[in-house]
Amino acid sequence: MRRLTSAPRDGWEKIIESQGLAYHRSAHPVDLTRPYWDESTHYVFTMQEILDLESQVEELHGMCLEAVEHVVAHGRYRDFAIPQWVAPGVEASWRRRDPHVYGRFDLRYDGTGPAKLLEYNADTPTSLVESSLIQWFWLKDVHPDDDQWNSLHERLVDRWKELPLQSGPAHFAWTNMDETGEEVMTLGYLQETADQAGLDTVAIAMEDIGWDPGRMRFADLEQRVIRTLCKLYPWEWAVADPFGPQAVGQQISMTWIEPLWKMVLSNKALLALLWEMYPGHPNLLPAYLDGPRDLPAHIEKPLLGREGASMRVVTPEGTRRTEGDYGAEGYVYQEFRALPDFDGWRPVLGAWVVGDEAAGLGIRETSGLITDDSSSFVPHRIIP
Repeated sequence: MRRLTSAPRDGWEKIIESQGLAYHRSAHPVDLTRPYWDESTHYVFTMQEILDLESQVEELHGMCLEAVEHVVAHGRYRDFAIPQWVAPGVEASWRRRDPHVYGRFDLRYDGTGPAKLLEYNADTPTSLVESSLIQWFWLKDVHPDDDQWNSLHERLVDRWKELPLQSGPAHFAWTNMDETGEEVMTLGYLQETADQAGLDTVAIAMEDIGWDPGRMRFADLEQRVIRTLCKLYPWEWAVADPFGPQAVGQQISMTWIEPLWKMVLSNKALLALLWEMYPGHPNLLPAYLDGPRDLPAHIEKPLLGREGASMRVVTPEGTRRTEGDYGAEGYVYQEFRALPDFDGWRPVLGAWVVGDEAAGLGIRETSGLITDDSSSFVPHRIIP
């Protein structure tokens, strides 16, 4: 694993915007001089490194599925701040094995040892357009003879074909709260992969989904019953909404992407449960729910936090915090290991899973200790 620099393509901004990364300006703080998409640098991997990472990611995914079974079997919903009234719906969703499509593991990796799990974005993962499309086109333009860990597009199309969906169009829903366009473009891309799989699809805002009390079903603006709904609206938000009980109650008559049981995997309490179930596993960092215990350095992560907000890093050298409004739901305390330093920049590897198979890699960099909305996305390639 190496970090290299090179000159960006002429007119790269227009190129990536034409390929779907229309939000590369709006999704990034305006006071930063470094762009969100930065092709002036990239990472190089050997094929053996990628094969090792693929194996580790699929093992982690399998462990996560075992963790869901453990939570359901032992009723450990309180540890995950899942409301008790939602628990039967989570259990039923898992027992039915309601289908899932994709997720993203965030990993610490420096090329010299096993990757370490930082978190699993299993319900509403983003940076999909960058990972699947934009860096692939960059590779074909700049390093056409090299390879890339990137089968995301093909696997997504194949996954839609595998799903046992009901008749009628599949709805892809963003929220009007999306001010950057990232959510709209991500869902638009997912909708495109579903179109290529032969599905009939419809785009809709979450705010435009209505409840039909006569039919006891959700419906779109044309009064069509919604039988499949793909959303980037977190389940913890959905169950707290006025129509949360209907959403939970509709699990058996609708296909939700992602399914309700993903509430377990999209929660950072998962980190503590995995360490409890697999103590000492080479891909895990020690993590606890009741405090840092004997960890000499740790990071406090809110169970439902996003974009690195509301975190606290505690080391012998001092304490650092990030701003945010998360944390009322509780925290997990994970061993802190600084991200590896490559020329003053620290990468987080976003390893994608589609279905139950590893499918690709996206890398975000930051100069700080915590990866947040100021990070930049950089491409990668594989050399022989």
